Amino acid sequence: MVLLADLTERKVLAIIRADGPDRALECIRTLVTAGITILEVSLTTPGAAEAIAQARTEFDSSVLIGAGTVITKVQAEEVAAARADFVVTPAITRGAHRSITLGLPLLCGALTPTEIITALDLGALAVKVFPAKLHGPGYFRELRAPLPNAPLIAVGGVDVTTAPQYLQSGALAVGLGSPLLGDAGTGGSQTELAARAASFLQSVADA
Repeated sequence: MVLLADLTERKVLAIIRADGPDRALECIRTLVTAGITILEVSLTTPGAAEAIAQARTEFDSSVLIGAGTVITKVQAEEVAAARADFVVTPAITRGAHRSITLGLPLLCGALTPTEIITALDLGALAVKVFPAKLHGPGYFRELRAPLPNAPLIAVGGVDVTTAPQYLQSGALAVGLGSPLLGDAGTGGSQTELAARAASFLQSVADA
């Protein structure tokens, strides 16, 4: 699947939570300009589907726009209609199951080995290990022993210091939420967001 190759190559998934669709779009534009081109808009953002649909219109297919925090079947259907490129869930939700039946690439949230295997058996393209911060980069090294081929993404509390550590420990990519976005989703500086994006991109390149 192309998304899996893109995640492995680009290594960064930006997670956008904002106070509305316009602010979410502003953050997407800033991050894409800065060089982060795989992004998810969390459905905790009011008007998230609207922002996804607009972003999908604005950017070409090299920029991947997904929907995050997809919990219900209705939400999966809503983001499919908005032409989301992929779906991200916090756990093995009804939305995860519906995304599979709709043919949407799924990054499914899980934490334990049992949950990871269940998510992959469901048809998830990759597993979002969440919250990664709970056990840290060493957990990924431990998971690699029984699950050497499992495609894992570290999400939850990943910052500019630990991002390369997760990659070195076996994560194929890192998902970056508040440590990247800061207050940009609620009116904070877009210039500072761009600077944080540059720092994260440098940190994963050094990894």
